[in-house]
Amino acid sequence: MSIALFAVTEAGRRAAAEVAGPLGATRHELDELAQLWPSLDGAVFFLATGATVRLIAPLLADKRTDPGVVCVDEARRFAVALAGGHEGGANALATRVAAVLGAEPVITTASDAAGSTGLDELVALLGATVDGDLAAAGTALLDGAAHVENPLGFPLPPMPPGTGEPRHRIVITDRMPPAPATAAGVTRLVPPTLVVGIGSARGVPPEAVAAILDRLRTGPGLDLRAVRAYASVDLKAGEAGILAAIAPAELLTYPAAVLAGVDVPNPSEVVRAEVGTASVAEAAALHAAAELGGGAPVELVVEKIKGDNVTVAAARIRPRGRLAIVGLGPGAADLRVPRADTELRRASIVVGLDQYVDQVRHLLRPGTEIRASGLGDEEQRAADAVALAAKGHAVALIGSGDAGVYAMASPALQGAGPDIDVVGVPGVTAALAAASLLGAPLGHDHVLISLSDLHTPWPVIEQRVAAAASADLVTCFYNPRSRDRHWQLGAALDAFRAHRPPTTPVGAVRQAGRPGQRVWTAALADFDPAEVDMLTTVVVGSSATRMVAGRMVTPRGYRWTAAPP
Repeated sequence: MSIALFAVTEAGRRAAAEVAGPLGATRHELDELAQLWPSLDGAVFFLATGATVRLIAPLLADKRTDPGVVCVDEARRFAVALAGGHEGGANALATRVAAVLGAEPVITTASDAAGSTGLDELVALLGATVDGDLAAAGTALLDGAAHVENPLGFPLPPMPPGTGEPRHRIVITDRMPPAPATAAGVTRLVPPTLVVGIGSARGVPPEAVAAILDRLRTGPGLDLRAVRAYASVDLKAGEAGILAAIAPAELLTYPAAVLAGVDVPNPSEVVRAEVGTASVAEAAALHAAAELGGGAPVELVVEKIKGDNVTVAAARIRPRGRLAIVGLGPGAADLRVPRADTELRRASIVVGLDQYVDQVRHLLRPGTEIRASGLGDEEQRAADAVALAAKGHAVALIGSGDAGVYAMASPALQGAGPDIDVVGVPGVTAALAAASLLGAPLGHDHVLISLSDLHTPWPVIEQRVAAAASADLVTCFYNPRSRDRHWQLGAALDAFRAHRPPTTPVGAVRQAGRPGQRVWTAALADFDPAEVDMLTTVVVGSSATRMVAGRMVTPRGYRWTAAPP
């Protein structure tokens, strides 16, 4: 991503230097702006808004291609999304800039101000071509006066709740409208769902190819703007008539042996004898759709149509349900990664433990369905989230820390099939949060072990503890002690005492990053398990771990390069 920073004052240059690293951006002089503009994804001006408007006004061409522009005031109080809010990414850029500078992001696009999904965001998510009055449709959507029709089953973000009789229809489709032109009050979003396979004789004229492609529109009623790709056998890679008819699109080609393995409804022995596969148009459409879809279901929507020495067929890449597995971190808002917030706003259904849902409820968009449940229902929550995604919804399954570490990702992915698009969002784990508060105890090899025997028999846990102790690994204990499991931590520490010096540091953090946080350390010989509960993470150092100025430190090397103070 190419982001340019522009500043003219010393204060502005200092602010630009602060955001350059986190944004991966570079500072430039104002006289470079015009030359850089076509290649920029974003531009941040440390100037007054009026001055910035005058600088960019001659360069603005189209909101679909212009970079997002953000303006930061001299006092660094505000980061204003000035142009290209959604499509240019200025809203997101302003939020990132504000986070670095401790400023307030100023976002004025109506959907963001209202916390709702905007139509231009929906267009961008679908990669859709638009037919109709986008502005009127967007206004109606924000007013709760639009009806969204989604017959293809895309996993959409939450839509603003309706407030009465809809005055506008928004239709997501890859088919032509019943009338020659889009009717008033109807906006069509045409996503790229189709792959067209083409077979032909040698030397086929482009007019013949164009004519049969047009029959996909006039017969089956496909909107050719929904074509994502054209495909054929590799013998046709240089067929001038095909290439001219589909230009500027490219032609994907595959070996005959590959296409011969595709099951099609209309194989031809004549075609097999000629090119080595019983189908070109149908097989190429299906194979390319499967390849481009990355596991999404594929269907042949138009079987082979014959023209003048040319055949075509069309396959559709059907959308999959979407499951985002989101780690919220240890609890503090500033330890939650930005992508988690994005995915929470992207989901139309959020599934999670009630106390975790409460942490992020304020981030959810109007219309989001919430499925919250209490402690002990982890497997059912995971199963519910997978089932909802399999029905085509956009689902976020949330958990604390990182969802893949003693959390929700494992039970969810055990039941998730290829019909679901899975997105993982990493989170700051309890081990990392605790380690950062203790110092640097994880500076060398380390291991995480849960002392809970709810899912793992104690003899197995005991073996793992003994192995970690004898291997001299720094060990982080999750679920160390509860009211009913009060002896296991003491037993684990006894195993370490047999292999470590009695002065080995042991650190503990309770409620890391949350109200009531407590951090303490003690020597292995003196550490008292009675101070620990289920909200505590315990870190046992290796034989190389030392206390340096009150902090636990495990050196990166096997020996200290100098004696610690």
